[in-house]
Amino acid sequence: MSTNERRSHDHRSSGRETKPPARNPWPSKARLMVQFGPEIELPAQDGAEEHLERMQVGPWRALRERYPGITLKKGLRHTKPETLQALIERAQRMDESYRPGHFAGYFWVDTDDHVDLFALRKDLLSWPGVRSAYIDRPVPDPLVSPADDVREANQGYLNPAPDGIDAEYAWGFTGGDGAGQRFIDMERGWTFGHEDLTSHGATMLHGVLLDSSRAHGTSVLGEVCAVDNTVGCVGIVPNLASVRTVSYNGSTRPDAIIAAVAALGFGDVLLLEAQVTVDGASLLGPIEAFDLEFDAIRLATALGIIVVEAGGNGTNNGSTPPLAMDTFVDPMGRNLFNPASADFRDSGAIIVTAATSSAPHTRMVWAPHGARVDAYAWGENVNTTSSNSTGSTTMYTSIFSGTSSASPIVTGAVLAIQGMCEAQLGFKLGPRQMRALLRDPANGTAPAATEATAISRMPNLRAIIDGNALGLAPDVYLRDFVGDTGEPHSGPISASPDIIVRQAAVAAPQATFGAGSGTENSNTLSDAVEAGQDNFVYVRTLNQGGGAATNVTATVYWSEVATLVSPDLWHPIGSVVLPSVPTGEVLTVSAALTWPSAQIPAPGHYCFVGICDHPRDPAPSPGALLNWTNFNNFIRNNNNVTWRNFNVVDNDPSLDPQAPKGFVALPFLVPGAFDEARRFRLDVIARLPVEARLELELPLALAALLGERITHAEVDRKRRTMRIRLRPSGLQALPWLTLAAKARHRLRLLVAVPEKLRKHRYQVAVRQVWEEQEMGRVTWVLAPKVKPHG
Repeated sequence: MSTNERRSHDHRSSGRETKPPARNPWPSKARLMVQFGPEIELPAQDGAEEHLERMQVGPWRALRERYPGITLKKGLRHTKPETLQALIERAQRMDESYRPGHFAGYFWVDTDDHVDLFALRKDLLSWPGVRSAYIDRPVPDPLVSPADDVREANQGYLNPAPDGIDAEYAWGFTGGDGAGQRFIDMERGWTFGHEDLTSHGATMLHGVLLDSSRAHGTSVLGEVCAVDNTVGCVGIVPNLASVRTVSYNGSTRPDAIIAAVAALGFGDVLLLEAQVTVDGASLLGPIEAFDLEFDAIRLATALGIIVVEAGGNGTNNGSTPPLAMDTFVDPMGRNLFNPASADFRDSGAIIVTAATSSAPHTRMVWAPHGARVDAYAWGENVNTTSSNSTGSTTMYTSIFSGTSSASPIVTGAVLAIQGMCEAQLGFKLGPRQMRALLRDPANGTAPAATEATAISRMPNLRAIIDGNALGLAPDVYLRDFVGDTGEPHSGPISASPDIIVRQAAVAAPQATFGAGSGTENSNTLSDAVEAGQDNFVYVRTLNQGGGAATNVTATVYWSEVATLVSPDLWHPIGSVVLPSVPTGEVLTVSAALTWPSAQIPAPGHYCFVGICDHPRDPAPSPGALLNWTNFNNFIRNNNNVTWRNFNVVDNDPSLDPQAPKGFVALPFLVPGAFDEARRFRLDVIARLPVEARLELELPLALAALLGERITHAEVDRKRRTMRIRLRPSGLQALPWLTLAAKARHRLRLLVAVPEKLRKHRYQVAVRQVWEEQEMGRVTWVLAPKVKPHG
C-alpha cells in the first residue's frame, strides 16, 4: 500500500482510501425494500415496525409469525434528516417541476437468510399502505470481462466519429479538456494512487472502500480523467478541477448518491457505476428501477446535477434476452422505462447502454435497449488504467467492457461539453439541456443501419462543436437597430444601421464605417438611391460566436419601402465576401457591393434586406422563407438577417412637389401576406413637435376595410383616397383589418413641420403587426437640408 493509501481508515474522512471493516454484513445479502405511502407517518428510524399494528397499517404480528425475526430498518442509513431536508428545499426552489419523494417512507426489511423474499414481498404488497416492495440482491459491478476478446492496447474511443467521440478535437477548444469541472464517481473501490491518476488528488467522501472493486473503479477513472503525462493512457478530460468518489460499500446506494449531491453544485457531474436486479432475480438494469434510488437521482437532477447512469448488463452472458426497456414490467406490474406508458417516470438522468467498439456500432448482445436509453458508447476493448485488490499503481487493461466502460465515455463527453460551455459562454447546462443535446441526432453517431433496437447515439464532440450546438461556432450577425446585441429581441426589425448605400464609393470602408471610426452607431450614413449611375452598398457585421468566421458571404436585396418586406418583394443586388469577421464583436465592414446603374429603379428611398451566410452559421435561402411560419420564425429568431427601412428625408415641404401644399409626403407600401389572407394592424409611432400636423393618406379600397371605425377623416374622391388626421406624437393603432394574399396598398404619411422648427430632426414610423408581433416597419427621419454624403 502506498503512503497515500495509508493516510486514513475513517471512511468519512477526506483521506485518499480506507480499508473495509473486518465484517460488513449489511450489503452482503439479498434485502427487501418496502415503501409506505405518505399517509403512513412512521418514524424514520430502526424499529418502526412497533407502530404498524397500532396504526392499522397491516397485520405485522401475523407477518412476523410467518417470517420470524423480521424487523424494519430505515431506508437511508447514513443521511442526516436535516441534510436531506435542506437539499429538498433547495431543489424545489431550483426546479418548479420537482416533487420530492417520500424518503421517510422507505424501510429495509431485515430478515434471516432463509426467508423467502418473494413470498414476503407478495404479502407486503397486499397491504393497502404499501406503495412498492422490491428485492435488492448483491450484484457485481456493471462489467463484462470476455477473456477471449484481448487486442492491442488502444484508445479508439478518443478518435473521430464514427469510431469514437472525437475527444482530441475538443481538446483544441478552451474547456474541452474538462478544466474547471467537478466530478464524482459512485461505485465501491478505486486505487487513487495509480500513476495515471494520482495527481488528481482524488478523495472518497462516503462509504467504505472495497478492495475487490479497485480494478473496476480505477478503470472508470482512467477513461474519464487519466492525466496527460509520459506514462499509460490519457483520459477524455484529463484536466478536471475536482475528482471525488462515494462508495456504497458499507452503506446504501441512495445514501451514497445523497452524499455526492451534497458535495456538488449546478452543472457538476455524477456517474453512477452500479446496477440492480430489476426483476428481483438475475436481470441487471439501471439502479433507478428501485424507488428509493429513483427519488435520490431525481433530487440530484432537480438540483441541476448532471447524472450519468450505467444501463446495466442484462444477464452478463447473453444467454437470455437483455433488458428491453420499452416492454419490461417490474415485479409490481409497472412499465417504468417506457415513455409512452402511464407508469413512466423520468429521473432526468442520462442512461447509457453499450455497443461494439468497431464501427458501424451495434448493441452488445447483453446491453439494454429502448426509448429511455439516452446514449451508447464502447462496451468492449476499452484501454484504460487498472489495479488489483492490493492496490497496484501501474496496471492497465485493454479489455475493460460492459456498460461500466460505456458510461465513463459518455461522462467524459459531458464534462468536455460542460467545460467548453463554462469557459467560453459563461454558463453551464442543466441536466435536461445536456440530455437533449446528446439525444439530438445531429450531435452523435447513429448505430449501424442493421441495429434493430433503440440505443440512441454515441456523442460526437466535433459535431456538437462545429454544429454550433454550444454556440462555439461563429455567430455572425447584422443589427436590426442601433443597440441590437444579436440576441432575440422584441424591438424594431427594420432599422438596421448595418446596410449603407452611397452614391459614390468610399475609399476605406473599414476606417470610415467600422470599429473605431466613430460612426459605429450611426443610422444616417446612407444616401438616397440615385438613378442613372452606379450606387455602392456596404454591409457591417459582428461576430458574437466562439470562433472566427472566414469568408462570410453577405447578400443584399432591395424592395419598395414597405411595412412587410416578405421574400416575394425582394430583388437581388448581389453578394460580397468578407474575408474575416473576428470574434469579440468587432464591427467589420465589407468591400463595396456595386449596384449597377442598369438595375437601379427610379430615384428615391428603398428598403434593403441583408443576409450573412457562413458554413458554420448558415442562413436559409429566400425560397425556404416563402412559408409564413418559417418566415415569422426567421425574422424573429435569426440574427444573420436584417432589414433597413430607415430613410432620411428633407423636412422642407417646398422640396416635395408631389405632396399637398405645406406637407412632406412619405410614401410606403402595405402588403398582404404572400400565402393567404391574414389580419394585420398598422401602428403609427410619431415623435413630432406638438405644433406639427400628421395625416395618413390611404386608398379608399383600404379605407373600406376599416368601415366606420375611422373618425377625423377626409375623403378625396378625385384621388380616391382618405386622409386620417393623427396626433403628432405617441403611438396610434389603427383598427385590425384583413388583407388579401399578395395585396398591395400604397399609402402616404403627410407631415407638416412649422418653418421655425425645421432646424431640428424628428422621427415618424409605421409598423405592421400580426398576432401582436411586429412583422416590419418603415422609419423616417425628417432632417433639415438633407444632402448626399461626400
